[in-house]
Parts: sequence; structure tokens; C-alpha cells
Amino acid sequence: MTTPPTADTAAELADALTRAMKRIRRQTMQRLEPYGITPGQARALRTLAHAPGCEGRETMRLSELADKLHIAPRSATTVVDALEEAGLVTRTPDPTDRRAVRLVLTDAGRAALERIGQVRHEVAQEYFAPVSPAEQGALLQALRGAESAYEARPAPRRPTDEDAAR
Repeated sequence: MTTPPTADTAAELADALTRAMKRIRRQTMQRLEPYGITPGQARALRTLAHAPGCEGRETMRLSELADKLHIAPRSATTVVDALEEAGLVTRTPDPTDRRAVRLVLTDAGRAALERIGQVRHEVAQEYFAPVSPAEQGALLQALRGAESAYEARPAPRRPTDEDAAR
């Protein structure tokens, strides 16, 4: 008979996930550095590449990229500026809204995605090598379940000025 996890177990799990992500991120950052790509830029490129319609000449608006990355539009602009300067993306006017800009991956951007994919695969393989495939599958299933439940919950209520006055 197994005992249900305690709050301490959940906190320890959160700490372990945080440590794992920091280590994986650090290794990824070190391996992408020779290519001049930051993890944030890699994430933006992957998001652009996996957006519906971006396989061909269809594109994504800068505001959509910011939303998908959960960052402020100004931060997305900074990331895209660096990607454009590196020749990995180009900006094009939106044909339906002249105020909007669309982003297009260049051939160099697609090649960078290949390198990013290789680095991500190598780092993940090295980190998770000591864990059996069955345990990796169970961990993945558990994390997907937790994420799904988290996404499905109602948004937390934000405190108002009225609450603060009480």
C-alpha cells in the first residue's frame, strides 16, 4: 500500500524539477553559445517553426509570438531584433493590418533550428541517461497530467484595491 504524497513531497518535487531545469538550461546555453543563440532565441525560433501555418510562407505576428512565449511584446521585439540581426528571421508587413508585423523564418533560421534540436536532444539524453525508459515515460505522463490539470483550473482571483483596504 502506498501512502499519498505530502505537501513536503510536492515541495521536494518542485525543488527537484527546478534544479533539473536549471542544469538542463545551463548545459543547453553552453552548447548553443558557439552558435550565438540564447535559450530565449531558441525558444522563439521553435515557437515560430511549430506555429500552425509557418511551414510555408505563412507567418506569425510579433504579438502572437509574445503571447505564445508568455512575454511582453517589448521583450518579444528585443528577441526578434536579435534574430533578425543574425539573419534567422525577417519581418514582413501584415497584408491585412498595416500596423502589424509578421515574422518569417529564413533558411539560416531553419538551419539554426536543426542545431537547436540536436543540442536539446543531446542534453536531454545525457541528463536522463541514468533513468530507465519506463521511469522516463512515467515522469513524462505525471508532468503532462499535472500541467493539464493546472491549465484547466480557473484563473486565480487577483486582489483588488478594495481587498487591500480591508
